[in-house]
Amino acid sequence: MANIQIVETSLRDGNQCLWGALGVTTANTLTIAPAMERAGYRAIDFTTSTHMGVAVRYKQEDPWERIRAMADICRNTPLQFLSTGFRFIAWETASPEFMELAFRTLARNGIRRFALADPMNDAVSNVEVAKLVKRNGGEQVIGALVYTISPIHDDAHYAEAARIMAASPDIESLYIKDPGGLLTARRARTLIPAILAEIGDKPLELHNHCTIGLAEPACLEGAELGLSAVQCASGGAADGTSNPPIQRMISNLRSLGHTVDIDDEAVAEVAQYFTALAEAEGLPTGHPMAFDAAYLQHQLPGGMVGTMRRHLADHGVPHLEGAVIEEMGRVREELGWPIVMTPFAQMLQTQAVLNVTGKERYGVIPDEIIRYAIGRFGRPNVPIEGETLDRIMANPRTKELDAEPGMAELSDLRKRIGANLSDEEFLLRATMPTNLVDAMQAAGPAEREYDPSKVPVMNLLREVLKRTDVTQLTVEKAGFKLEVEA
Repeated sequence: MANIQIVETSLRDGNQCLWGALGVTTANTLTIAPAMERAGYRAIDFTTSTHMGVAVRYKQEDPWERIRAMADICRNTPLQFLSTGFRFIAWETASPEFMELAFRTLARNGIRRFALADPMNDAVSNVEVAKLVKRNGGEQVIGALVYTISPIHDDAHYAEAARIMAASPDIESLYIKDPGGLLTARRARTLIPAILAEIGDKPLELHNHCTIGLAEPACLEGAELGLSAVQCASGGAADGTSNPPIQRMISNLRSLGHTVDIDDEAVAEVAQYFTALAEAEGLPTGHPMAFDAAYLQHQLPGGMVGTMRRHLADHGVPHLEGAVIEEMGRVREELGWPIVMTPFAQMLQTQAVLNVTGKERYGVIPDEIIRYAIGRFGRPNVPIEGETLDRIMANPRTKELDAEPGMAELSDLRKRIGANLSDEEFLLRATMPTNLVDAMQAAGPAEREYDPSKVPVMNLLREVLKRTDVTQLTVEKAGFKLEVEA
């Protein structure tokens, strides 16, 4: 039996899967931070550049302030930043010098662990990014093996990627990242040993999703096979399309004879907090999901299935759902089997809908598919099918997009945006609209405390204050009475 560690994912992936990355503020985060620090997690899956952009755009909060404040509390538990390679906030491919600045600034503000998940599963690219991270102050790098199902993503594919990353002195550990929740316990029995055989004494973790009910059995099987850690979410931020629930996972691991060295009281406090937060803010909570065999074919995240159905209904063709799902499989094969994760999931779905509803297949080709074909998102696992590539390259728009200038030199960006700006402000202004950063700064420092029990009362008071026909308000409960007159 093994000692299994836990990586907590509520603030990043749980929030993203169930709440669209919009459910967490700085106050929400810092209120529960002391309990998360006490729990004894291996790490906290804390943020991505996308989440940093959300903080600015929708919350008018400084993401750098949030990182620093959380790091001040979590002195023993590393905060993790998830990177998809040469990209920071914007989808534009960033230059190495720009990414070096981003990694250096993240490390300086308190990010200690960097997870690298190349959307193409490009292990060589992950090794190059790991060098940048370490050169710029990152303490830990964990390389992702992004799991999917296709004819080319077999055990040998993942073993080779694991071998390349494990050979890097800049990558301390690896993890299987299963964004679709596709890994079965049966497949884990061959996949995990194949990976472990290539990585020596470097630890292997598993990050998966409960989307069709496969995640927990795969985690438990993985623990038997040699995993060092599983990545889970807490309370209302767990289950559903999110990650396995921590408390249930700990209980099951211990029942199978494994050791989980963790502060159970702190873990329970964290779980109760995220459940209370979801209830107070009207956010959806995860629940156990039924197995859906069709999902193994299209592999779309749950939210995107709903988007597809709404799109087809809006165009009066809801009956084409089956045809679109079937077409997605063809498009994916023709494009070299990209992994169905952001941004490729959206790209595949859009092209499939256009192919099914249009006059001819690839009669309309979105810009992002063209950018994919000309290498703006990295190297496909296998070459794009010849006839499909010919159609894309013959499109007049392809020449225009191929001529798009890349990111400007860092020195030129500094001159244009502001030579005297801090690195933190420069990175935001280089990747986001000026008005959004201005609004964030005008809003001032974020709140630091949050009490979910007060939210219903505050919402009630706000609604009452909107009314012009209320001249007197009385709030009364045992031992307390408040009377307000206009």
